[in-house]
Amino acid sequence: MTVRNPFALFLEYHLGRDQFCQMNSRFKLVERLLRNWAGRGVLAILFWSLIGCIFSLSMFAVSGWRGSLFLALAQWWSWGLIAPLIFAIDRRLPFTDRQLARRVGAHLLVSLPVTATYFYLFTAARAALGLIPWGSLQPSKVLVPGTLGWYLWSLLIYFVIVGALQAYRYYERFLSSELRLERLERRFSEARLNALRMQLDPHFLFNALNTISSHVEHDPKLTRTMIEHLGDLLRMSLETKDRQEVPLAEEMAFLDHYLAIQKIRFGDKLNVEFDVTAEVRYAAVPSLIIQPLVENAIRHGISRRASGGTVTVTARRVEDQLEIRVEDDGVGLPFGWTLEVAAGLGLAVTRDRISGLHPNGDSLFEVRRREEGGTEVKIRLPLQVVKEESYARAIA
Repeated sequence: MTVRNPFALFLEYHLGRDQFCQMNSRFKLVERLLRNWAGRGVLAILFWSLIGCIFSLSMFAVSGWRGSLFLALAQWWSWGLIAPLIFAIDRRLPFTDRQLARRVGAHLLVSLPVTATYFYLFTAARAALGLIPWGSLQPSKVLVPGTLGWYLWSLLIYFVIVGALQAYRYYERFLSSELRLERLERRFSEARLNALRMQLDPHFLFNALNTISSHVEHDPKLTRTMIEHLGDLLRMSLETKDRQEVPLAEEMAFLDHYLAIQKIRFGDKLNVEFDVTAEVRYAAVPSLIIQPLVENAIRHGISRRASGGTVTVTARRVEDQLEIRVEDDGVGLPFGWTLEVAAGLGLAVTRDRISGLHPNGDSLFEVRRREEGGTEVKIRLPLQVVKEESYARAIA
């Protein structure tokens, strides 16, 4: 099993797979180099050479560009050879990352011989670059009082490397914990949305069965037709139970079956009008979002008028958002009605699902009285169009 870098997982999680792959494709050369030891060696040489060039800038005025550059390269190339040894020692320490004091204590002991080894490499590198004679490699000339300052400086760099290694490990652990936390939050959010959706299904089924039962005795033929539409509704509901969002066209198809039942019940007293523009036909919307609103309009608005009324469903694009309106010319909202206090199950669950799917404040759910009479529900969502091919595969 391949273990992926937490940093890569973190980027993929936040950027999305497509954008992450596009960004990742720009670093294919680096990725190919990291696959083998030779490539890693090339990158290591470039890295330590770059550090050496940067540190040589501070010595140009004293030693000239050639002397300062060669001295800095000798110093940091030597650290490039010693760094894998430091990493290997750190990995083999019998302490966890949380036992920081013990790790530091162990490195204090190890740092003395490792730094002495580095100092010999540094002296050999200076000799190879012609900065000092080869005779300087004799033990009596390497570790002498005159080199004590260099040795203490080397000890400091040793712990800078160890500190950078520990910081990278803590950063990896931080990214991993952040990723786990966000996955848990997403799963919790999905579970909450599924729970809200499950509240709607029995609520809708109970109301539909209630409508059908009222026609069983005096009109069996119409009752069979209503049961057929209810079967289609249940099938579509089961098909979308694992999808929080569906294309608007699929939601409208679900609504058609529901309205077929209601039109049988109310006859000419119920008139329904649709105005859905073509550009939003495949916009993504929360599943089972329009039916509860239309049901409310019929149940609390139209059914209370002897003459019936009209329900209008519109969907159009407003800038970069999808706007859905469900309007009726029924009896309207009662005096003192507010969404926060008096909303029924359908409205409350719909509002909570929208806020759960779009928690960043880029959505709107509003219920208000119409000036001409009746009620209007307005929803605004970020416009995300589902391709027709994807929709066809989803319903296949």
